[in-house]
Amino acid sequence: MHVVIYGAGAIGGVIGAHLFASGTPTTLVARGTHLQAIRGKGLILDTDGGLLVQPIPSARSAAEVDWTDDSVVLVCVKSQQTAAALDDLRAHAPSDIPIVSAQNGVANEPALLRVFPRVYSVCVMLPAWHVDPGVVVQGSSAAPGILDVGRFPGGVDAVADELSERFRAASFPSRTRRDITAWKYRKLITNLGNGVDACYRDDGYARAELTRRARAEGEAVLAAAGIEAVSDATDKERRANHIQRRRSGAEGGGNSTWQSVERGDGTSEIDYLSGEIVLLGRLHGMPTPVNALVQSETARVVREHLAAESLDPVEALRGLDSAG
Repeated sequence: MHVVIYGAGAIGGVIGAHLFASGTPTTLVARGTHLQAIRGKGLILDTDGGLLVQPIPSARSAAEVDWTDDSVVLVCVKSQQTAAALDDLRAHAPSDIPIVSAQNGVANEPALLRVFPRVYSVCVMLPAWHVDPGVVVQGSSAAPGILDVGRFPGGVDAVADELSERFRAASFPSRTRRDITAWKYRKLITNLGNGVDACYRDDGYARAELTRRARAEGEAVLAAAGIEAVSDATDKERRANHIQRRRSGAEGGGNSTWQSVERGDGTSEIDYLSGEIVLLGRLHGMPTPVNALVQSETARVVREHLAAESLDPVEALRGLDSAG
């Protein structure tokens, strides 16, 4: 199996580095100064045990990839970048290639399935950062992350089995999941704290309360929509002791949305996290004031290039309570 990592940022970079180190033929698709740095000195994986430099083959687009009969694409770009990635892959990748979404949110797999017939989903539990060109930071000192995989919308086949085996060989705990979509919806609920952490100051209570309300609202919307998600207890049991915050040298920052805000990317994935709950709420006649606030305020922070964690969570709670 030849794995093409489309999007070699924090998640894609950590996965790609470990796959390559374990002997899986790997190609990174990256861009800009990150690509230049990888081509100049290799991809640097910063771990709790030190730096690992990997001379992984790289490409600036799907057109530069040396496709083989056993190539598989692991899509690791942010959800707002999926459409552009799809355009590139549709133009240059084999039409029947397995496409695997290793992304936050639940909207990517249906988008991929519109174009490619064989789509897979990975539930990614992997703390990582990408701040400097050519460098990705692994945030866990135990396993680098958990990568469970299944075919979308459900089921398991030989590709899922082999990919899971490759992940395990690369030090990632991995299982095949026939109900992978239910796992992705649980991850979506977890990610409803992303915009809150990215935008609001940590005051010890109000920010945590915003996250609690956003997640409770998300749970209620999924139930109203009849969408199955694995339980919070099952998710915590799966994570167990696999993910442990590294002891030193991990100053990369917060979650993926926080990193987008901090870098001033100009875009964020919030429409596919909090915005997914807002969409489901509108479809099923349920108000979602907390997630609507987080969605709109994260978009404003990104649009106005405000600093991460610059908003007042007490004011946000006061506004929600007065409106309710």
